[in-house]
Amino acid sequence: MSANRKTTVGVVFGGRSVEHDVSIVTGHQIMRAFDYNRYDVVPLYIDRDGKWFTGVPLMDLKNYTLNLTDLMGVQEVILSPSTKDHGIIINPSAGLFSKSRTLRLDYVFPAIHGSHGEDGTLQGLFELADIPYVGCGVVASAIANNKIMSKVVCRQYQIPVLDGVSFTRDEWDQDDNRVLQQVIQHLGLPVFVKPATLGSSIGISKATDEKSLRSSLTMALNFDSQVLVEVAAQDCIEINCAVMGHGYHVRPSVLERPISYDEFLTYEEKYLQGGGGMKGAERIIPAPISAELTEAIQGAAVTAFQAIHGSGIARLDFLLNEKTGEFYLNEINTLPGSLSFYLWQAEGLTARQVVEELLKIAESVNRIKRGNTYNYQTSLVELTAQRGLKGTKGKL
Repeated sequence: MSANRKTTVGVVFGGRSVEHDVSIVTGHQIMRAFDYNRYDVVPLYIDRDGKWFTGVPLMDLKNYTLNLTDLMGVQEVILSPSTKDHGIIINPSAGLFSKSRTLRLDYVFPAIHGSHGEDGTLQGLFELADIPYVGCGVVASAIANNKIMSKVVCRQYQIPVLDGVSFTRDEWDQDDNRVLQQVIQHLGLPVFVKPATLGSSIGISKATDEKSLRSSLTMALNFDSQVLVEVAAQDCIEINCAVMGHGYHVRPSVLERPISYDEFLTYEEKYLQGGGGMKGAERIIPAPISAELTEAIQGAAVTAFQAIHGSGIARLDFLLNEKTGEFYLNEINTLPGSLSFYLWQAEGLTARQVVEELLKIAESVNRIKRGNTYNYQTSLVELTAQRGLKGTKGKL
């Protein structure tokens, strides 16, 4: 990379996800955090149908109340999976009277919450393109995004989690009464019902009797083909911890206690109250708990992040029983809203320092992957061509 040119960072947001609107806000917070004297920030907006766009109008949040694709300067793009292109192709459907062009990206900064962005699918595209990207890789993203698999991994590392059972939409359609009885027999009531792969509290509800359990399961299975049902922990408060780094070099943030007016933080409490956008939810920082509990929860957060082979940043949400001191990991968010800027601010880091540190981590992870051997040549094809394929019928 030339020392005379700026570093080009593509920030990807929007997406085919029920958390589309949250992602737009997160993407703009990230873009606003960069030092434009050092970085060329390229907005990469994915609409609700999965089409990619770029252009200066996408930098203005007010334009998202308009028809974006009709604005002057907004162009359709694709991110090329080819390592030769190493970036986006602008105007990919160019015809006789227009040309497509390639814009190289030094880094990609995904800011998509939930489906098709936080679940490893988008990360797979970045891997194919061989572009350094911020955040967890394919495997870590997929595990963390699936609450069922997260629970399996955490148990292997002795990280406390709540008892739960899981079901698929197919199982529910085959025999909904059997599913209801299994939940009640294994967990009792009340319980929390959660879509397996969504965030932002979308689709989550509490069931206190068989009627509300049926309603909760029906709703959750509209959002996801898998559902997790967990016991409703009594006398618990939420405690959150952000982490940043990769491998052995992971640091925890100060802890926070979000304040909920309901029995759990709803979408509205997280994003729509207080007029503060993504920071609208009320919280206490640092969390008013003992130093011993603080250290234990921070340690569990780091261990869980390392257990899924996480990299970049995440926020881990815990439930703490204030009477007994027991705590449970509730979920791992590999793309926390606002990137948990407010927690790192309490650690003395500005938003600008956070995004720059995340690019350094992305470069470090990419450097490690460059040590892998991908080009492994043998004589297998030549020998097979000479001998012919066995076990096949007919000829081409």
